[in-house]
Amino acid sequence: MTDEFTGKVVLVTGATRGLGYAIARGFAAAGATVVVSSRKQDACERAAEAITSETGVRADALAFHVGRWDTITPAVDEVYSRHGRLDVVVNNAGIAPLAPSLVEVSEALFDKTIEVNLKGPFRLTAVAGARMAKAGGGAVVNISSIGAHRPSPPEAVYAAAKNGLNALTMAFAQEYAPRVRVNCVMPGAFATEMAAHWDEEFVHKVVDRLPAGRLGEPDEIVGMVLHLASDRAGYTTGAVIPVDGGRTAVY
Repeated sequence: MTDEFTGKVVLVTGATRGLGYAIARGFAAAGATVVVSSRKQDACERAAEAITSETGVRADALAFHVGRWDTITPAVDEVYSRHGRLDVVVNNAGIAPLAPSLVEVSEALFDKTIEVNLKGPFRLTAVAGARMAKAGGGAVVNISSIGAHRPSPPEAVYAAAKNGLNALTMAFAQEYAPRVRVNCVMPGAFATEMAAHWDEEFVHKVVDRLPAGRLGEPDEIVGMVLHLASDRAGYTTGAVIPVDGGRTAVY
């Protein structure tokens, strides 16, 4: 455990499992007060309790639906009410529904995918970023996907949303400069709960194209996220960085 983020308050969306949970735990291990966010309060509370138990640093639970525009400002207000500050936002919450064909994508599925993966991070970065800039500074780290650069038809809407998130990263880096830095990490294939449902043939296909030769472990994204949120990355903003086992290096 380090104390690099001691005294800082970090909000992580989609933090009850997978990469989000690993990121939240990583910030707590570095001393931060982490606000664990997801849609369900009970899941947030369980994750916060586990992080507190693992790290010895108290994590907080705050449920809200990132895809609903009108929940964002009250959620940010609540963070400030509880903790008096907000230093880092990690936009990790996302959904990746697959479609058998693009013509079979329903309007409801399209809208939901855009709402959670793009509209929510836009509004949260706008609201939290403005307040952090007014308070003197902060950092936003967006969690995108290499699907933004390597899209396949079944994930086309998700990939389009994540490509939009990459663009928002660059725009917000200008909007709130120089006080708030905004960067983006593009994960590749990681061994999360989602990957546990992949069949062996699919996993082989994924790994066969990876220079790393394996799926990533959730903790392997943590170092990059913490770096981008830290003062050590003070000259880095508007960057979109793959953490993908080399996948985007392969044509």
